[in-house]
Amino acid sequence: MGFPRHLTVTAAALLASSLPIHAATPDVEVPVSAVIPDIVSDWTSVYYGKSPLLLGNDGSATGGWFAWNLDSTTPLTQAHAETPGRRTKLVTTIHGSDDKKKKNQTGLAVSIGQPDSILRAWQLPDFEEIKSARTTALGDWSALCSWKSPSGSDYLYLFGKREAKVFLVRTDDDEGDYEDAELVEIQTFLLPVEASGCATSPSLSKMFLSADDDKDVYVFDLAESTAHPEISKIGEAEDDVTGVAIYVSAKAGIDYLLVAMKDTVAVYAPPFKLLGNLKLVGREDIEIQGLSVFQSSTSKYPSGALTYAMEAEDVTGFGVSSLDGALQALDLKVNTKYDPRAGGSKSSPICSACSGNGYCAKNGKGMECSCFAGWEGKACNTYTCEDNCSGNGQCVGPNQCQCKDGWGGLHCSFVLVQPVAETEANGGDGDDPAIWISPTDRGQSRIITTTKSAQGAGLGVFDLSGKLLQTIPAGEPNNVDVIYNFQAGPRKIDLAFAACRADNTLCLFEITPAGTLTPIAGGVQPTPAKFKVYGSCAYRSPTTHKQYLFVNAKSSEYLQYELTATANGSALATTLVRSFSAGSGGQVEGCVADEENGHLFIGEEPHALWRYDAEPTSEDPQGVAIATVGDGHLRADVEGVTLVYGKGKEEGFILVSNQGVSAYNVYRRKAPHEFVMSFTITESKEGSVDAVSNTDGIAAVGTGLGQRFPRGLVVVHDDSNQLPGGNGTSAEASFKLVPLERVLGADVVKTLGLLDEVDSEWDPRA
Repeated sequence: MGFPRHLTVTAAALLASSLPIHAATPDVEVPVSAVIPDIVSDWTSVYYGKSPLLLGNDGSATGGWFAWNLDSTTPLTQAHAETPGRRTKLVTTIHGSDDKKKKNQTGLAVSIGQPDSILRAWQLPDFEEIKSARTTALGDWSALCSWKSPSGSDYLYLFGKREAKVFLVRTDDDEGDYEDAELVEIQTFLLPVEASGCATSPSLSKMFLSADDDKDVYVFDLAESTAHPEISKIGEAEDDVTGVAIYVSAKAGIDYLLVAMKDTVAVYAPPFKLLGNLKLVGREDIEIQGLSVFQSSTSKYPSGALTYAMEAEDVTGFGVSSLDGALQALDLKVNTKYDPRAGGSKSSPICSACSGNGYCAKNGKGMECSCFAGWEGKACNTYTCEDNCSGNGQCVGPNQCQCKDGWGGLHCSFVLVQPVAETEANGGDGDDPAIWISPTDRGQSRIITTTKSAQGAGLGVFDLSGKLLQTIPAGEPNNVDVIYNFQAGPRKIDLAFAACRADNTLCLFEITPAGTLTPIAGGVQPTPAKFKVYGSCAYRSPTTHKQYLFVNAKSSEYLQYELTATANGSALATTLVRSFSAGSGGQVEGCVADEENGHLFIGEEPHALWRYDAEPTSEDPQGVAIATVGDGHLRADVEGVTLVYGKGKEEGFILVSNQGVSAYNVYRRKAPHEFVMSFTITESKEGSVDAVSNTDGIAAVGTGLGQRFPRGLVVVHDDSNQLPGGNGTSAEASFKLVPLERVLGADVVKTLGLLDEVDSEWDPRA
């Protein structure tokens, strides 16, 4: 008996599935048989051919993906390198038909680049790109799997920030190749989690999902349908899941689920019964993710192999482990006869009555069509576009908009904004910026950025041209904020404040009048034991004038500290005054305080933008959801949040980044905080500054900052900093600089008069 077709997960079943491993459950040591070093990766796939291949992504600055001969010795022999200069997070394979009468037996390798969100396909085993298959899928994607349906049609499932897209691989396959293949979008549906791994059960037509930083495993039925699938939790692993895979049994209706956790692969029988663990050995401090299974027999791997991306003490790259003897130790019968090309016994539901643009189903009155995305009508023969291109373009094909000048992005709903400069590359993994306004010469104001990775961990200081002026070490700071006119004994000083993840402390530095950072006594403040800091922001009360620091954990717990100094100003000190839970339980990070109205705005990454009372008088504050993911404007992940002050307490704007679609929303500062517009940052007109993708942090001020930014400045993080001339992406982070008038005063929204509401003389020290 296999996984049930209609899965119902009861509380008792979930409890049983999450119980600790019993002593009788075998742990089988599985050596790392081969490695490919020196590649930053988190995803693998395998291809069954005359020469079996291991495919893996290159998530480093060089970008692309690789293929190696799986049956070679360590380090594996490279068969192909596809380095298009884009950071690639995902790659998967599709296998052609098992019809032996066809001349060729080919397949596909499919990947998606992070900066441009373009799905690309290459025919295997020749590695020729199929240009007709190029398809843009705007988003921040985290898992990619293929499925061969019972009718023999091939599908791609692309998972990301709580949503999924489904594509049909359409091809004239009479000769067994994919020469003119195209990817046809079937539907988009919502997920309860951000998927980090996926695995297809071919015999059961089920998809299994793992969630980011989570122990839970999910499942849904696969079907050739436009109906949204019902997603259920099937069970809970012993630790956070870093990958899932399927081992297909020789016995019909039974597939085994493999779940990766650090250095262990747990093996489950239906419905979620733990059979044992495969413990990877032979390297120190092994951590794996992106698990795949090759279950065919080769000279080196007679019982098949596990493949995975790995980090260990002496290697970062990919690993392979032989399954020889491992499955037998779990009393499982080895199946090396599995053929991923098998299928196609049923007739296809795609028929001419629906113009080939939908699924056909008979009802009492004849044939009924269920149309693919971008098609409508009884025969699915009329193309359409989502939201009619938002009124900002013309629909020229199925969900294909020809946007008016100044508009782009998702169905022409984003205002296109060009940057004027970018900061020099600095640090391995940037996140959040802040803007410090000089008290003497606003043209000499500074941009402060964070590097949260171990490489270059600390803060960077830049001038308004983007030139790096200073770096100062800190414990992997995540978010940075500026505090003005803090009373430190007899002195009034400016401070930079960040949450430092390396040691879970509050980090503070003095900002000199010249705009440089310098250590200050008491500049490292502790947080409670076991509290893991994440996001942070600062707030000064308009009533008591006390200075507060907010810091949160991923778990959505917020701590509020009062910041003080000794009487002589020689050292800083903090006192915890409040703790509370924010949002609806999802991960939180970005926040900003409205110091005139006493508000705290919080970004809950998967769910919403919230407003809370920033004063510590309420022990259990009730938040107000300003916007929610899925409301038509806000999209996950909700990351950086910033505030542009207006000429009055009710004027001004809240800006928030939508990381998944590389865009930003603008809301009114005044309740109920109406949505105003979305914008995205393109490359500069002359091409010297690249477009922004997957933004984390954002900062903005409306104050005029000299000749460069007379109406204010917006600074945003760019996750994949592309180098000029298509020469790959930088290994270090950069931040883009945009005049505020290009956003709020853009030609396409100029009639709204948004820029007129901004206080260009706003003085944070007043």
